[in-house]
Amino acid sequence: MAFEHKSVLLQETIENLNIKPNGIYVDGTLGGGGHSIEIAKQLTTGRLVGIDQDEAAIMAAKERLSGVQDRVTIVRSNYSAIKQVLQGLEITKVDGILLDLGVSSYQLDTPERGFSYKEDAPLDMRMDTRNDKTAKDIVNGYSEMQLYHIIRDYGEDNFAKNIAKHIVRMREEKPLETTFELIEAIKAAIPMKLRVTTGHPAKRTFQAIRIELNHELDVLKDTLQDMIDLLTPEGRLCIITFHSLEDRIVKSCFRVNENPCTCPPSFPVCVCGKVSSGKVITRKPILPSEEELEQNKRSKSAKLRVFEKALGNLDKH
Repeated sequence: MAFEHKSVLLQETIENLNIKPNGIYVDGTLGGGGHSIEIAKQLTTGRLVGIDQDEAAIMAAKERLSGVQDRVTIVRSNYSAIKQVLQGLEITKVDGILLDLGVSSYQLDTPERGFSYKEDAPLDMRMDTRNDKTAKDIVNGYSEMQLYHIIRDYGEDNFAKNIAKHIVRMREEKPLETTFELIEAIKAAIPMKLRVTTGHPAKRTFQAIRIELNHELDVLKDTLQDMIDLLTPEGRLCIITFHSLEDRIVKSCFRVNENPCTCPPSFPVCVCGKVSSGKVITRKPILPSEEELEQNKRSKSAKLRVFEKALGNLDKH
């Protein structure tokens, strides 16, 4: 099927990047190129670097961006390697970086990728199909305690303990190999009256397994500071999140970079010597408009946060 993905908070993101025609920008989650095409349109002598680990996304983006290919460089990689990717292109600083952390519509709507709980498919969930490990390995290989912890921590599911117990019980008979087999175990762990009132019972567990498999939160945590350090003065980092775990990480990192002081509140002046890297542009996250929510239901949980690098800030990194 064609790679389709409705870019969430598109205009809001483009506006907040403050694009300069001669600037250098990075789309760290290229996807189908929806955000990237709008960035590239505003460039003249500038350059856009698009990064994605999904082969299908790379192919779709190349086609979509073919009309502006003189301004675009596409690299298949994880955005966690942003510093190495830019070093390879002899780029030391950039004017803006974008991350759209959602699973693409294409990934959800392609059954064989195993991301969706609405279709029966192999338990895969790999964002980068070059990786050997799949969701099947987690479901069948993790201990009951490990499963409990990831479903509780990454899925924030109140029934995590019971879900883990039922997964282990079912796989003792035979390995769980498909999404529907996993859903069967999840449904058995949740009381019937709650199954019909709290959305799809498998949503949180699928999210948890996907996050664990693709190291999504670790990658975000470990890379945010690199991205802020790569910005030029007044350069901006725009990040779209889709659940509270991601949003808390972004919010916390932005806050610490704006006010890194570690002195006790009782101190009359700062003595720790830590200097602000910049300022948070979005005191409250930017949310989709009513119009966007009507047109794209998957934008419902999206939040955009923006950080601007300080003018004249000199990195010590």
